[in-house]
Amino acid sequence: MEKLLGKTPEELGEVVKECGMKAFAAGQVARWLYVSRVRSFDEMTNISKASREKLSALYELGVCAPAERAVSSDGTVKYLFGEGPSAIESVMIPDGERCTLCVSSQSGCKMNCRFCMTGRGGFHGHLDAAGILNQFISIEESQRLTNAVFMGMGEPFDNYEAVSRALEVLTAPWGFAWSPKRITVSSIGVLPVLERYLAEQKCHLAISLHNPFGEERAELMPVEKVWPIKEVVDLIRRCDWSGQRRVSFEYTMFSGWNDSKRHADALARLLRGLECRVNLIRFHKIPDFPYGTSAPGVMEAFRDRLSSNGITCTIRASRGEDIFAACGLLAANQNKENGHETV
Repeated sequence: MEKLLGKTPEELGEVVKECGMKAFAAGQVARWLYVSRVRSFDEMTNISKASREKLSALYELGVCAPAERAVSSDGTVKYLFGEGPSAIESVMIPDGERCTLCVSSQSGCKMNCRFCMTGRGGFHGHLDAAGILNQFISIEESQRLTNAVFMGMGEPFDNYEAVSRALEVLTAPWGFAWSPKRITVSSIGVLPVLERYLAEQKCHLAISLHNPFGEERAELMPVEKVWPIKEVVDLIRRCDWSGQRRVSFEYTMFSGWNDSKRHADALARLLRGLECRVNLIRFHKIPDFPYGTSAPGVMEAFRDRLSSNGITCTIRASRGEDIFAACGLLAANQNKENGHETV
């Protein structure tokens, strides 16, 4: 059955027309979906019962409750949606008045980065716009959310049409009415789609970089062989960054692989002249992987060396590691089967 969640007011206009409702009802339905964020047709109280019954006979709302909820000792909350291979996870990260949702765009991932638990589990399907937006609507903290990062399961640019539709709903005046500055979309650098994103969207961009040397990056990130990081950075460099959109580069630190002075200097050369930020991320150990995380002192020295070369750099705090909600650990049923899910 077709879902209402993710539809524009124009598309909802066709829906209400099909149901024999007045044209203005499209705006009412949009407000219930995106402002009130209802979880059932019965909550649409200014729409007649007969009209609600027609809607529910022909359409699904598109909202489904999470199957499980796990709470970290640091307040981070991980949600599991669905079951079986197609299950997904998303993470709510509280930080004072800020409340960020780490959103999944796919079940699994095709990119096969060797250090990522999501990639290890293979690809199980794209989420539609409703599946993406449901993560915002069905969690307990829905109305508290202030920001979103598309850094959960999947490669957002491998499912760009659905991600683009979700971004439209999130930022449109008739939708969530969020500023694009509240949203960051992450990618490992799918060049053809990256070009579209830079032309079409106003949200922030984060690129998963992890190594400035192409031949080394290709060891852990097969995408490097198709879309080299140098070409990704060159495309970003040509973009107009005069507005308020920002670009950042994610750099997970692996002991003995990408944390030397040589790597810091090469990264500074790669990014020189580009107004950006580098976020250093502590690697979270996974089974059967040859590298561990860099020591805190090594990460600090790496940060300071980048800073001395004019690159803004921060060390990102790790959140939710005890519930397998930290960077690279989202694996839905893989974690559950291994006893990692806690409620």
